[in-house]
Amino acid sequence: MNLKKKLTLALFQQHKRNQTRLHQLNYLFWECTLRCNLSCLHCGSDCSKEASDPDMPLPDFLKVLDSITPHVDRHKTIIVLTGGEPLMRKDLAECGRAFYEREFPWGMVTNGYGLTPERLSELLQAGLRSMTVSLDGLTPATHDWMRGRSGSWERAVRAIALLPSAKNLVYDVVTCVNKRTINELNGIKQLLIQLGVKDWRLFMIFPKGRAADNPLLRLSPEEFTRLMEFIKQTRREGVIKASFGCEGFLGDYEMEVRDAPFFCHAGVYVGSVLVDGSISACPSLRADYIQGNIYKDDFWTVWNERYQIMRDRSWTKTGKCAACKSYKYCQGNGLHLRDENTGQLLCCHLEMLVS
Repeated sequence: MNLKKKLTLALFQQHKRNQTRLHQLNYLFWECTLRCNLSCLHCGSDCSKEASDPDMPLPDFLKVLDSITPHVDRHKTIIVLTGGEPLMRKDLAECGRAFYEREFPWGMVTNGYGLTPERLSELLQAGLRSMTVSLDGLTPATHDWMRGRSGSWERAVRAIALLPSAKNLVYDVVTCVNKRTINELNGIKQLLIQLGVKDWRLFMIFPKGRAADNPLLRLSPEEFTRLMEFIKQTRREGVIKASFGCEGFLGDYEMEVRDAPFFCHAGVYVGSVLVDGSISACPSLRADYIQGNIYKDDFWTVWNERYQIMRDRSWTKTGKCAACKSYKYCQGNGLHLRDENTGQLLCCHLEMLVS
């Protein structure tokens, strides 16, 4: 790593400390359902077609919004619906209108299977301002294998094609890269360019949930380095903006494959309300990361007085992290990559990079 990059990363640590101290809530995820119309190989949540936990009633979540309203800038705090699959809720437009009436911008993460022109128009009229759609392969053979349902690739592509013409909508496409997808990246890139997509985020699947024991979902160090080089080259081309997700520290690739240095925002900018009322950070953090429950705790009090496990990460300096020279930049990697019971690091991106 050159001196200029080291200095930039060192200065960025002060920014991280300041933002952690302020912990201004900018993203509030609502896991509005655990129901899903797909059965993805990599699913790390508790999703199922018939979820054991019922959908959270809209009035219950609105109480959370009303409680935080005096404390946040509503125009700068976005509500992001996730799941499960948010489009499984028939009252999604009603939910959106309730957020819009309270002057909160809102968006959603979707697999696109249930998105039609009519449904998108209804959601846009209800104030929808952002959308993320997943595409995990160049062909149905790859995407449908990953998503566990025939026809899901065609539905996802059809959904993505609707987005460029939608007014006042910020959107991107995300791809979870696996051993099959890694060989299709150039083709996926060209497909997205043809569809008019400008922003593309790529992730590596982390070893939790259904992905923990499936070797086809995990990249080798050589494949992971290929992914970094692909993103770097795509950004240089400037036709579509590719970015690696915010999941881990990347050494020399920092600021080469995404706009800003690594910063796990969980509990700093990002909070969440899970379907059972649990209060957490990003929806990937469950179990020991739960900070309270909206049915017995005030969300804003929890946001201000708890989350120490996410804001003071000195506890992560164990195992291989204890002696790592990059710990000062990484601070233990993304929290979703640590075992929720033992704290053990499950995946080190820096370790995977082939020099």
